[in-house]
Formats: sequence, structure tokens, C-alpha cells
Amino acid sequence: MIIVGIDPALAVSGYGVIQVGKTSLALIEAGIIKTTANDSVPERLNKIYQGILKLISDTKADCLVLEKIYSHYKHPATACILGQARGVICLAAFTARLPFFEYSATRIKKAMVGKGLASKAQVQRMVMHTLGLQTLPAYMDVTDALALAIAHSYIIKAKL
Repeated sequence: MIIVGIDPALAVSGYGVIQVGKTSLALIEAGIIKTTANDSVPERLNKIYQGILKLISDTKADCLVLEKIYSHYKHPATACILGQARGVICLAAFTARLPFFEYSATRIKKAMVGKGLASKAQVQRMVMHTLGLQTLPAYMDVTDALALAIAHSYIIKAKL
């Protein structure tokens, strides 16, 4: 099974693609889809949408995983911007007829580290260990996306 995890944002959306075997996980691809503030919001959203469609097609993904939206009440504009990016990613999954899953940050942390309130550093170390990475990805968004994909693989295995 090939799982795509996406950490959505308007400026930098991280992605991580893993192959799930019976007893192993392997990194297929990881990176970012980056937009520039000089472009209009519709142009930026289209770049994300097209990038996700290409990623799904190129990797022959079996499902896509996103983190459930969370925004602090003091920053409602952040939720709106994040919602736009998430919306085009959900649309890309639907267009590609790809099953879509979403989990809260605490569920991801619990699946990865065993604690729903784990730190970002703990999650990063577990991603590195699980995939046998020698160095951290350059962007935290990539690590978060990989954590989503890995956690989903654990969650679906637990249901079997």
C-alpha cells in the first residue's frame, strides 16, 4: 500500500509518501510544494492542487492522509488560509478517486510516540528511526507529513 501524507499550508505544503509492506515501511518520496506570496491566492491554490494531483499520479498512491484542522482562537485568519489549502487537497484526492483520511494531531502523536502530547522533536526522532533516515528533512512540514503517513499505516494495521 502506498500512503501519501500531506501537511497543508498556503506557502509550504509538506508531503511524504511511504510504501507499507507486511512487516516494513519504506520512504518513496518526500518534499514540499511551495508557493510565493507574489502570486494571487487562486494561483497559489491551483499550484497546490496541480502538485497534489501530479504526486498522486506519479506515486500511484492508494490513499491520502491530512491532519484535522486546528487553529488557535486568537488566529482565525490562519484557519481560513489553512482551510483553503486543505480544500484543494481534498478536491485533488476526490478528483483522483483516492480514499481520504484525517486525524487529529494528538492521534498522530499517540500513534507515533505513544503520547498524544508528545513534542515535535519526539515525533521527528520517531519518523527518522522508523524510516531509517540519517538526517532530518530540511522542512518540518515534510516530517509532519511523513508522521501522518506512518501513523495511518499503524492505525489501519491495528484495525485488521
